[in-house]
Amino acid sequence: MTTNSLSRAPGAMGRLETPETSETAPVLDVVVPVYNEEAGLERCVRRLRRHLDENVPYSARITIADNASVDATLTVAHRLAAEIDGVHVVHLDEKGRGRALRAVWSASDAEVVAYMDVDLSTDLNALMPLIAPLLSGHSDLAIGSRLARSSRVVRGPKREFISRSYNLILRSALHARFSDAQCGFKAMRADVAQRLLPLVEDTGWFFDTELLVLAERAGLRIHEVPVDWVDDPDSRVDIVATAVADLKGVWRVGRALSTGSLPLGSLRDSFGREPLVPGVPRGMVGQLARFAVIGIASTVAYALLYLILHPIMGAQWANAVSLLVTAVLNTAANRAFTFGVRGSEGAARHQMQGLLVFAFGLLLTSGSLYVLHSAAPDVSKHVELAVLVLANLVATISRFTALRWVFRNARPEGAHA
Repeated sequence: MTTNSLSRAPGAMGRLETPETSETAPVLDVVVPVYNEEAGLERCVRRLRRHLDENVPYSARITIADNASVDATLTVAHRLAAEIDGVHVVHLDEKGRGRALRAVWSASDAEVVAYMDVDLSTDLNALMPLIAPLLSGHSDLAIGSRLARSSRVVRGPKREFISRSYNLILRSALHARFSDAQCGFKAMRADVAQRLLPLVEDTGWFFDTELLVLAERAGLRIHEVPVDWVDDPDSRVDIVATAVADLKGVWRVGRALSTGSLPLGSLRDSFGREPLVPGVPRGMVGQLARFAVIGIASTVAYALLYLILHPIMGAQWANAVSLLVTAVLNTAANRAFTFGVRGSEGAARHQMQGLLVFAFGLLLTSGSLYVLHSAAPDVSKHVELAVLVLANLVATISRFTALRWVFRNARPEGAHA
């Protein structure tokens, strides 16, 4: 029977010392973060240990992460670690579920790290479906989802409304695609954790959300498992305080994403996914789709602007001004949305290079107008517009390749090398 107690190293900010142990590294490390849970901790640990022994065909450790409890939680935890094989204890002097998870996951020697709430609201039968895709290498993270269609959830209307509202905010503000950020039932490959955790700032309840948003933006695969979940009526979570903290976290992460201050580009590179189709660069299909949407909007704007300016300045100048205005907007839009380059760094240079692309389009469209007027001097402005739109479509074929060259060395979303 092994008791593994970790404590904060004196004078070291956020570092933990791990005592030497001869125990073989487990495949799975399940963390149970606790704060003042002396009443329910023993029931949780014994039930979880029994389930791991009977239903999980891999070596598994339970790590009780006590973050600054002021009751007898730590005493109970040490007693359980002394009585039950495969139960370890970590103690932190500061509160925060995120702080506890980051500390244990960062120091873990397991292949897969996971966590679940001490109340075990989630049916443990979902544990194997949670970790299996990670062990097989198919997925990078896995989360339990109470909002999946096949999930069975028992909880009050207030918490149901709050949960769904929060996930709607995440989808709207951060463009998150995962369905349930806050279900206390998650797992991650340890090698993925080592690269993601240093970027996560939150130490409380928003930790989960921030981790998932960063993972998703880095192109990692998140596996979702429908779960059976029964609300704990004795939950200690302060819903109002947690909601306020989460909204602040959404604002902070959203701002970081919009300003490009997160090194997501280098994070993506570190995971190095190969293209699905040989010869087709990674992300090119998505770039083409976004480029097409922006191109359609630019063409409509160009046509409207041309029709407005034509009576004032004639065909050639109306074409030049309309093309210049839409080219600047087109470059800015493609920079941010097609190629994911945010922030001010390099923006002026990108616009200057975009103007070279504009010059080619101007040459092609002005030349088309010249040829049209030479052949039919009295042609209507609508025929002129049709020829110009056709010429712009031809120019668009080269624009995508040219813009890929413009942004060839740019780090997506302001990433740093």
